[in-house]
Amino acid sequence: MNRKKLQKLTDSLTKNCKHFSKFEVKCLINHFYNLVGEVTERQGMIIGLDRNAFRNILHMTFGMTDDMIMDRVFRGFDKDNDGCISVTEWVYGLSVFLRGTLEEKMKYCFEVFDLNGDGFISKEEMFHMLKNSLLKQPSEEDPDEGIKDLVEITLKKMDHDHDGKLSFADYEQAVREETLLLEAFGPCLPDPKSQKEFEAQVFKDPNEFNEV
Repeated sequence: MNRKKLQKLTDSLTKNCKHFSKFEVKCLINHFYNLVGEVTERQGMIIGLDRNAFRNILHMTFGMTDDMIMDRVFRGFDKDNDGCISVTEWVYGLSVFLRGTLEEKMKYCFEVFDLNGDGFISKEEMFHMLKNSLLKQPSEEDPDEGIKDLVEITLKKMDHDHDGKLSFADYEQAVREETLLLEAFGPCLPDPKSQKEFEAQVFKDPNEFNEV
């Protein structure tokens, strides 16, 4: 990408991105193109990270291991649903992923956990996610029973309007009362250690780049 184009892209992304400085946006753009590789821009060709490349980053960089959750995080970043994360989606997605406010993170986590996108986290969805993220205990007769109990306990704690499923309002109220419930159904945000390491690696000394 030539310098003029990079400059233009940096400016436009910085304008709409409240959690990163101009320098950081520029670093993220450079990092994105390093990850994608030197793809020659052809007419009509989408340049971006496909599902596998992105899941690889979530796994290697942020230590995520749950396939179902990684898949949902990919969908959370891929706002236009074209199966590819563009440079814009990358910067905006990371803005919430790394530095979002509690409000932004609640909205993001809820979308990740709402597997079928109907605006609610149902018992079935909770069951699938908890079953996926809990370690299997070989001694248990029927591990599913334990997970069903956990779903009931979770509903008791979070389902404020008692309709047997979680709306965003239920989830938001529960998380505001107990922030640990933000990732109640699986880790979909980076832990502080990997966040620090990623930022240290990507936001390098500005002298390495041409000055903005």
